[in-house]
Amino acid sequence: MHSAHGRRVAVLGQGYVGLPLTMRAVEAGFDVVGFDVDKARVDLLARGESFIEDIGPAAVAEAVATGRYRPTCDPGHLQGFDVAVVCVPTPLRDGAPDLTHVEQAARLLSGHLRPGCLVVLESTTYPGTTEEVFRPLLEGGGALRAGRDFRLGYSPERIDPGNPSWHLANTPKIVSGVDEDSLRAVGEFYGRLVDVVVPVPGPREAELAKLLENTFRHVNVALVNELAMYCRAAGVDVWSVLDAAGTKPFGFMRFTPGPGVGGHCLPIDPSYLSWQARRSLGSGFRFVELANDVNDRMPDYVVTRAIQSLNRRRKAVNGSSVLLLGLTYKPNSRDARKSPALAVARQLAALGAELRAVDPLIAPADVPEGITMVPCDDAQLASADLVVVLTDHDAIDWRVVERHAGRVLDTRNRLRAASADGL
Repeated sequence: MHSAHGRRVAVLGQGYVGLPLTMRAVEAGFDVVGFDVDKARVDLLARGESFIEDIGPAAVAEAVATGRYRPTCDPGHLQGFDVAVVCVPTPLRDGAPDLTHVEQAARLLSGHLRPGCLVVLESTTYPGTTEEVFRPLLEGGGALRAGRDFRLGYSPERIDPGNPSWHLANTPKIVSGVDEDSLRAVGEFYGRLVDVVVPVPGPREAELAKLLENTFRHVNVALVNELAMYCRAAGVDVWSVLDAAGTKPFGFMRFTPGPGVGGHCLPIDPSYLSWQARRSLGSGFRFVELANDVNDRMPDYVVTRAIQSLNRRRKAVNGSSVLLLGLTYKPNSRDARKSPALAVARQLAALGAELRAVDPLIAPADVPEGITMVPCDDAQLASADLVVVLTDHDAIDWRVVERHAGRVLDTRNRLRAASADGL
């Protein structure tokens, strides 16, 4: 019987979750097949290049050079794995989780199962997916059964793109299994990759823990976003309120308002919880749905504030020159997935604004049509009818912004200039 902690690992999905895991597994001495259905991505990785900010091209090139990393689109290369980890997307479709990629991964792996192997699902999903959806497809019509013949578990990803302090190895890893032997195997595998593993009773607890983490943040961001709108109407400085509340050493955790939420988690993951609550309780998860409502309309609020700023100077949005500072979804990250800054940009463009933008991190392919990328210099700043701070990258020279920008709408509280309106 093959050991579940053998040396041949297959990682399905080579994106923001799968690629860091792949690189860490190669570093730990495993032979890794990195499977992805995107041929362009596989070709790029095979050349020793990277499209993810947390994984530099040198790391990919070094992994390829070891001979122990094979990026591939060929399912045949999954043959003979000891451990398979599924890190594929689980998007929302019409408010419901779309498990198409998870299901396809399970079917691919089902033909390559061997006695004693280990399969782990990492994709964010609703409680019950591992045992009720993933497991039956893995077992298929074959003779091998999870828990009896092979090991099966769930371990939610906790990747935070662009975070300089917390990465795969030093972030505690929740692990679970469909039985005790599976839990042990999952824990032993990740124990070779991360500093701390956190066993939980079963896959449902692990699946729900991930949703709770993101729902907690989503709800609290919505709270301070709504607070910001209230403070504006009441003539109160929301940032002073947050600074004051933040001095309490217990019972309070500071969150900050902004133009909305983005990335691969907050706009999506909490809705899995609400979707399943609707199935099991007959009504959605009310905190999630309220948070969705507040956070989803923050780009609208920013656009309204931009219109008001221009109107006060007798200017229409149509034809006005608007300079956007930062387009990715959060500071110091290249990740533009579901960025609220892009939602603001699209609305302003639809209203006829002449849009320019500064973002030293965003990939050119992620910039929407109709936005001209420009340098952050005195000419660009001074010529804008309105400057809108959407994502406050440290790489932007904020002293230049303060010196040369005229009218500013600052959604991130980055500037101290008197001409800047806060959120």
